[in-house]
Amino acid sequence: MSRPIQINNHPFRFLLYLEWVLLAIAVLTAALPSPSPRFSARFPELTICSLIIFGIMGLRLPTKNYFNKLIYTVCQILLIVTTGFFGGRIARLFPFLYIILVTRSCLIFQLPGRLLVTMISFSLFLLTLRYRLFKSPLSLSPHAQERFRFFPLSLALIFGLSLIFILLLMNAVISERQSREKLAIANEKLRQYTLRIENQATLEERNRIAREIHDSLGHSLTALNLQLETALKLWQSNPAKAQTFLARAKELGSKSLNDVRHSVSAMRYNPLQDQTLAQAIASLLEDFQRSNGISAICLIDLEYSLPSDVVISIYRIIQESLTNISKYAHASEVKLEIATIKGRFHLIIQDNGTGFDIMQNTTGFGLQSMRDRTLALGGEFKINSHLGSGCQILVDIPLLSLTR
Repeated sequence: MSRPIQINNHPFRFLLYLEWVLLAIAVLTAALPSPSPRFSARFPELTICSLIIFGIMGLRLPTKNYFNKLIYTVCQILLIVTTGFFGGRIARLFPFLYIILVTRSCLIFQLPGRLLVTMISFSLFLLTLRYRLFKSPLSLSPHAQERFRFFPLSLALIFGLSLIFILLLMNAVISERQSREKLAIANEKLRQYTLRIENQATLEERNRIAREIHDSLGHSLTALNLQLETALKLWQSNPAKAQTFLARAKELGSKSLNDVRHSVSAMRYNPLQDQTLAQAIASLLEDFQRSNGISAICLIDLEYSLPSDVVISIYRIIQESLTNISKYAHASEVKLEIATIKGRFHLIIQDNGTGFDIMQNTTGFGLQSMRDRTLALGGEFKINSHLGSGCQILVDIPLLSLTR
């Protein structure tokens, strides 16, 4: 803790309240007249003043500078010793001051300092106890003196065990509190990291949709606008040719509508809509073949059903792969092979397009998205491609750990 411990940031405020109650009882005992001269305080004003100062010191505990901690502790010890030797009957309550001293040391020192303060407290307690018992010995019978001899030993043992209990209890409570604080800090950092990742993923998805709209829908709408402008100019002078441009404009409009549907489908959380993986892939390939004129062959051999998260990821990988093929591959045929063999899922997507150099063109958003989805399921993602020889995508996902 970097700043001093005060009332507003005290980690265990109930301890502070307990100190005030004990000190108030001690001050009241010192202020009231004693019925026995033997137990009356020799310097009640000094005793009360020491108790008040000791209580005020508990309102601000140093936690940063070791020298300040040392001076603070020494001053507390001097005040307790003063109360013990000059407090009269209040001396009966002074062991509580040592307990307060130990609890405060647990808040400002590490474990070695706490142990040292505890040992000093116990040693001073023994010295003060010896001083009180032998200052004015009682006139007792030999039998009573024999029994009284064990009283100091029992009192010292009980007080020593009390100090050890207080020390262990404070250590446990402080350790538990520190663990909770570290856990809270870790949770806050994790929450911040999650927000950053979520924001980054949202930004990347927005960029991908923006690129898709720009590359497909924007191009189609621009061409559609040119076709309509040309048709308007030729409508009166050459109606037949204008009709040709209008037909082309209609084709571009249909293509733009398909692009919009594709983008909406890509943004759906569950694109399968209660379909099986085979049905969803068949529908996807049918739309792909109708929109691009590329022949699509699909071989599916699934021995058992797959988890929903795996199914959605596989569908997204195939969807993104077909999008890349339609944009860049210039292929005439696409072949998909899907199978589950010995607890593993295998996917092969191959086209006969122009291919590309995998050393330069594997960092795009589409390929990176497919790779990330595969790695998130603990699988392997590979690309085989050469210029002029098409492209092959291999996905291998272990299913045993995902289906348990």
